[in-house]
Amino acid sequence: MPKFYARRRASILATLTGLIASVALFNSPSASAALPTPVSASTARTYLASLTVATEVRTGYARDLFPTWDTISGTCNTREWILKRDGTNVVTNSACTATSGSWYSPYDGATWTAASDVDIDHLVPLAEAWDSGARNWTTAQREAFANDVTRPQLLAVTDNVNQSKGDQDPATWMPSLTSYRCTYVRAWVQVKYYYDLSVDSAEKSALTSYLSAC
Repeated sequence: MPKFYARRRASILATLTGLIASVALFNSPSASAALPTPVSASTARTYLASLTVATEVRTGYARDLFPTWDTISGTCNTREWILKRDGTNVVTNSACTATSGSWYSPYDGATWTAASDVDIDHLVPLAEAWDSGARNWTTAQREAFANDVTRPQLLAVTDNVNQSKGDQDPATWMPSLTSYRCTYVRAWVQVKYYYDLSVDSAEKSALTSYLSAC
């Protein structure tokens, strides 16, 4: 069992507090928060040093092994919740579909006014998680990972940028907006650490290099 479940049991109060704060944020009519602030660069370096280095294993991966877009609040699923969180002046209908608003994509610096131009990126991609240990989880554990709105794991970004990223790790893909790269790698390491996922050698080398510049 991933060690993050033990951490959850040890911090039930903190989890409930975070959930209450998240609901309050979602219900705010002017909510425009972005990715939850990741750990500091120094903490990320400490986390990275503790991660297991292992060869990735893709055998058996299928996206439907990670059920996505759970209902988060009312009629709003994970995608709609993140669109509301990350957007500015987002208006939704009774089905929680965003009918207007704007979204700034920190990967490329673009701003969009149609939700259809925005994807919700799994910062650590689902296939990457599978390769790094999630293949040993239950479906319920993979579902929790795919719909995690508490960790810095889900982010509204330009759709074709998300598609070009695919399942790549920081050894082969980074946001084109260089000012966001430190945030990106801090978040990447935090998520991998929380979920007890491994890194491969090229990935660890890239993360070490980027974090040294943070």
